[in-house]
Amino acid sequence: MSSEQAVLRASIVATILVAAFGIVFGLLSRSYSIAFDGIYSLADAGMSVLALIVSGLISRSARSGALSDRLQHRFSMGFWHLEPIVLGLDGVLLVTVSIYALINAAMDLRNGGHTLEFDYAIIYAVVTFVACIVMAGIGIRSNKHIQSDFIALDAKAWIMSGGISASLLIAFSIGYLVDGTKLGWIVPYIDSAVLMVVCLVLIPVPISTIRQAFLDILLVTPEELNHHVERVAEGIVAKHGFVSYRAYVAKVGRAKQIELYFIVPDAMPAKTIHEWDLIRDEIGETIGFDTPDRWLTIAFTADTEWAE
Repeated sequence: MSSEQAVLRASIVATILVAAFGIVFGLLSRSYSIAFDGIYSLADAGMSVLALIVSGLISRSARSGALSDRLQHRFSMGFWHLEPIVLGLDGVLLVTVSIYALINAAMDLRNGGHTLEFDYAIIYAVVTFVACIVMAGIGIRSNKHIQSDFIALDAKAWIMSGGISASLLIAFSIGYLVDGTKLGWIVPYIDSAVLMVVCLVLIPVPISTIRQAFLDILLVTPEELNHHVERVAEGIVAKHGFVSYRAYVAKVGRAKQIELYFIVPDAMPAKTIHEWDLIRDEIGETIGFDTPDRWLTIAFTADTEWAE
């Protein structure tokens, strides 16, 4: 799978199948943890659909004539700003679902737990574990050259789902083995205890994604990118005899937004437009990141107020 959209489409289909499988087997086995796994996957699938739509809009906006005139007019600055919004919503939704399930599991433990059908539960855990490992492998391998935050988050979700399935398999196997023995008293508590552990593991996972999403939404300047742009600008000032510069840098999802204003001396000899464009080309090549996701503005002025 060589495109972001293809990977996300495959992931959505697989997630919906796993979610439906989990909800059905959760009802058959009377397992809260399996039902939660299915609902969690369903919520993730819904956000993946939204991510696919945003990814398509970003990709189309980079191609001339790919968007309708109405969309092009309404979103003349592009759709990059939607990416961190979707990532943030995805993370918040998954954390909220996990916290809700954690509270329900604690209440069930307090009420003495419940019994479940281990045969159905073990079948579910094995099938979903294999599916999660396969999908995580596809996502990780594809993202080596695609480099998408959406795919990275999706692969992380599959890895976590695989960990959940492995935990469920171990717990249900133990329950199956001890059922009817002197340790059988633990059987009613296994499902809720596993669900609590799973939720406690899942809750911190999206935190880094949520944090980065809010940084992007708030246009917080990335230090590494800012230092790189400033080093380039300082070199250009020294090379061409400018007075100073002003740099404005932000990361919005996959987009890098860079604005550079160079303050030139009043006494500098006049240059043709072509000469100024050659300097712009030099700056752009030195900064790098020359992809459709780079928004680079370079201006020259003798009036500092135009740069601030």
